[in-house]
Amino acid sequence: MLVVIGIIAVLVSMGIASYSTVQKKARDAKRQADLKSFQSAMEQCYSINDYAYPDIIGGGGTSISVDCPIATGQDLTITDPLGGTYVYTVTTTVACPSYYISVNLETSTTDFTVCNQQ
Repeated sequence: MLVVIGIIAVLVSMGIASYSTVQKKARDAKRQADLKSFQSAMEQCYSINDYAYPDIIGGGGTSISVDCPIATGQDLTITDPLGGTYVYTVTTTVACPSYYISVNLETSTTDFTVCNQQ
């Protein structure tokens, strides 16, 4: 009887560990999809706003939003799925002078980054 209970305990602990990994990968996939849709919305705002990117509000926190003067029909606010641990960073660089947004991923040591396409 103790052997059966021991085997069940080992199987349950393996299941919990794999479930945790799956959750981390799902949150990372959501972060990446959110940034790609945010980039698409920024490009739409760029094209309808006299070829100028809108201001990014809330950079450096757990959520980012955009003040687009002309509505694009898309929600231009993204929030981290974990709610506070991972930070979206908004900066400008020589390669991407308008915007450069990156987010820490739970399952990778490198950040996922999007920047202006113009």
